[in-house]
Amino acid sequence: MRKLLIIAFAAGLCGTSALADEKPSDADAAKIKAALTEWGCEGGTYEKESEATSVFEVDDAKCKGSQYDVKLDSAFKVISLTRD
Repeated sequence: MRKLLIIAFAAGLCGTSALADEKPSDADAAKIKAALTEWGCEGGTYEKESEATSVFEVDDAKCKGSQYDVKLDSAFKVISLTRD
């Protein structure tokens, strides 16, 4: 019985990876790029959170010589800028 519980728990942990972020549409990517440009940033990897939050993430954006992770809301306004 204990082994069954451990297997079920491990399977549950593996199943959470199905909630991975997805690539934003080309139109959304263009809006993300425009928002980053306003902040003096460029590049990075764009993602859209798959949860219901509609938050966009940019990993490893270059902003004025440093590297940052950026989060934008559904209106493409920067809500978080974290130095990487």
